[in-house]
Amino acid sequence: MSKTIDIRVPAIGDFVKIPVIEVLVTEGDALEAEQSLITLESDKATMEVPAPSDGVLTSLTVKVGDELSEGDVIGTMTVAEAESAPEAPTQAESEPKPNPEPAAAKAAEPAADRVTTPSKPYADMGPAVGELPPASPGVRKLAREMGIDLATIQGTGRNGRITDDDLHQQLKQRLSGGGGAALPGLAAAPQVDFSQFGAVEHEPLSRIQKISGPALHRNWVSIPHVTQFDEADITDMEAFRQASKREAEQAGARLTPLVFMIKAVVASLKAFPRFNASLSADGATLILKRYFHIGVAVDTPGGLVVPVVRDCDQKGLVALAVELAELSSRARDGKLKADEMKGGCFTISSLGGIGGTQFTPIINAPELAILGVSKAELRPQWDGQAFQPRLMLPVALSYDHRVIDGAQAVRFTQHLCQQLTDLRRLLL
Repeated sequence: MSKTIDIRVPAIGDFVKIPVIEVLVTEGDALEAEQSLITLESDKATMEVPAPSDGVLTSLTVKVGDELSEGDVIGTMTVAEAESAPEAPTQAESEPKPNPEPAAAKAAEPAADRVTTPSKPYADMGPAVGELPPASPGVRKLAREMGIDLATIQGTGRNGRITDDDLHQQLKQRLSGGGGAALPGLAAAPQVDFSQFGAVEHEPLSRIQKISGPALHRNWVSIPHVTQFDEADITDMEAFRQASKREAEQAGARLTPLVFMIKAVVASLKAFPRFNASLSADGATLILKRYFHIGVAVDTPGGLVVPVVRDCDQKGLVALAVELAELSSRARDGKLKADEMKGGCFTISSLGGIGGTQFTPIINAPELAILGVSKAELRPQWDGQAFQPRLMLPVALSYDHRVIDGAQAVRFTQHLCQQLTDLRRLLL
């Protein structure tokens, strides 16, 4: 014999109106006990409603987007009814029984009538449940952090369910533009009245900081930065620079270490053309540049600016020194022209004259890499027989990981350091 039973939502915790995000069976399916029938999702977890026993699904009365609470009927199923011989009643069972106590009668009520009122309905916690794309709570949280609207994604999981991979693919597409579009949905900075804690004063940002700040923020959040650290032995380079200072001064130039860095960077860009490039606006093409314009970060009273020294491959050390000094002077005086800060292929940011050991510079989009230079330090280095004092220069290369991988980056810094260690290589 068989009988028809209701299939009800089991205990689901302290919530009501939980949305259905998946229907896993259809009417007429043969079911096994504990087989998942539908999937519900609260803001904290997903849960599946199982079949209470073996049988056949007779009817299913819910669909994706419906809201359910504990005890709600989602359908019916036909199950086999066990047959057994009636047993003789015991003496206790033969005796008259009093009417059921109120508590017992309450226990016999349907589960739906016994659901306690939750502290907060699910519908009060977010968007309309019928509009929620199928995704796990973890995926929804990740989407919020990434600023991605799940309604814009076609899920590749079972029954169109959105997965982690779908989110990362969407993020990759967003970041494929030339400089990378800024991520939407970033949390706003907290508004705090600091005067409640003590005395304060207000200092407006400089014009340069107001302009560069949003660009730096965009570059940082939209470009996947990786930084490769290395160091160059510049002992011989420094000796040559000191020996050549007087000759350079007679030509009206100040021969700084930065001039040598520019020449070494140009040589490395020629050896590794991928670093002398930019992404196209659609992110599908790498635009390789056949010119060598190097941006140099200059510290000014109003903030950092980056004038561009053009055609560095066609100029000698003295010519570069003269041009760099002129650009830097006009930058500090606020007299740079707009065109003098455009067209760079690669940027050098040197803090060696101030101090520090290492830092991670932010890429100056649409460039693909930037070199940070710190203060050189005299340290003992093993030459195979004894320790010798050598002047070591720390460098840090930040690069766009969408285009450049780690192996390419370390080869670039190794090549750069070799140029600085042995200046004869610059002639090759």
